[in-house]
Amino acid sequence: MTTDRHTTSPRATALGPMQMRIDGLDFIASRSFDAPRELVFRAWSDCAHLVHWWGPAGWTLPVCKMDFRPDGTWLYCMRGPEGETSCGTATFHEIVEPERIVYTDAFTDADGVQIADTPEMAITVTFAESEGRTLLTSIARFASAKDLEFVVGTGMEEGLTETWDRLEAYLTAN
Repeated sequence: MTTDRHTTSPRATALGPMQMRIDGLDFIASRSFDAPRELVFRAWSDCAHLVHWWGPAGWTLPVCKMDFRPDGTWLYCMRGPEGETSCGTATFHEIVEPERIVYTDAFTDADGVQIADTPEMAITVTFAESEGRTLLTSIARFASAKDLEFVVGTGMEEGLTETWDRLEAYLTAN
């Protein structure tokens, strides 16, 4: 993938029920869930739900502190099967229940301090209902192609697919 925003061609990937593409500085993922929009939205907006599905297969979410409101924050830390950790902090900018969540997200340490030389992502998640199903779309916008390439290089596509697989299983059980 080229690093020139103006010449970056869109790239699309389909991993099972996930649709993902890169368009300029945007990483776009979408998937349809067999659940009502209100339930999918609640699963994204409350730690009581998030601890059951947030993170790739084999990972847990032992730290989840959320103040779900505009200008509120969310500190989360995932723990991997080998004991590794991955933390992030989000700041919510816009919440339109049950339609949209807009926030920035950054890689942080367990105290919520951004890790040097890691990018911040501007993320918009939308929830569109049709016939009892919910189309979930996440658009992560990056400041530069280098930032986008860094995050994709961490395994974002596979990790997001596994995370949304866990969300599907959680929604089905609830």
